[in-house]
Order: sequence, then C-alpha cells, then structure tokens
Amino acid sequence: MAAKKFVEQLNNQIGNEFAAHQQYVACATYYDTLTMPRLAAFFYRQALEERDHAMMMVQYLLDADASVEIPGVAAPTSKFKDVVAPVTLALEQEKRVTDQVNGLTALARSQNDFASDQFMQWFIKEQVEEVATISALVTVVTRAKHDIEAIEEYVARELSPAASDSTAPPVAGAAD
Repeated sequence: MAAKKFVEQLNNQIGNEFAAHQQYVACATYYDTLTMPRLAAFFYRQALEERDHAMMMVQYLLDADASVEIPGVAAPTSKFKDVVAPVTLALEQEKRVTDQVNGLTALARSQNDFASDQFMQWFIKEQVEEVATISALVTVVTRAKHDIEAIEEYVARELSPAASDSTAPPVAGAAD
C-alpha cells in the first residue's frame, strides 16, 4: 500500500502532468498556425506523452488500492512572442517536472514506501531524456529563429517519434 503522503502528492502530480499536456497542445497549435508541421507534430506527441504519464500515475494508484483524485488545471499559455518562446517555456516546464519527480521519489523513500520509490524510477529516467531533448531544441530554435526551414529540418532529422518503451509503467485505460 502506498504511503498516504505519497498518494496525496501523486494525485497533485497527475494534475501537473495534465497541465503539461495542455501546455504542449498550446505549443503545438502555435507552431501549426505558423505552418511548422514538424515542430507542431513534435509538441502534439509530447502532449500525448504527458497525458500518458498522468494515466500511468492513475493506474499506479488504482493498482495500489489508493484514492485517485484528478485535480483541475489552469489554462495554458497560448500566445507567444516568437518561435523561441514555446520551447523555452517547455524547457522550464520539464525542469519543474524533474524537481517534482525528484520530490515524489524523496517522499516515497522518506516514508519507506519502496514500491512507490520503484515506480518513480522510470519517471526519473524519462525526465533526464526530456530535459536533454528540449535543451537541444532550445539551442537549435534560438540559433535558427529566422530560418524556419532549418528548424523543421532539425526536428525531422533528430526528433522522430520514439519507439515504445517496454519498461514504462502501464497506462490506465490503454488497450493491450
């Protein structure tokens, strides 16, 4: 059984993941309006990934026979000053999520909740990858902000859809 404090914080994190989902949809639609289909597609994929993270957490709580409470989320930022702003926002968001994931892991450990600690390990690995990917994207978009084609080429070449991760926790409601 998951520790009560961990359950409370994981429910909060579900809201954070859904907020990240909405933020990435807002970023994607911004790039879609600029006719940057590859960068838009990248952010649509990121949005689905964040949604899946929330649903992995839902499934974990269900499996742990813990209460699931889906919090509401604030509206995302949807207006940006230039092509760099959404990726900069995404990097800030990923760094914030990394801190949240680390905090959840520390909480599980402090509560001797070893199952929850083990559950969080996949998210730690995932956040390292997310921060690295978005950091590189910020560099490229900043450098090529006046060359949309160069940005689109980079995304096509370097940010193709990832293969599914067989080590990922199960997603609530996903068909096998």
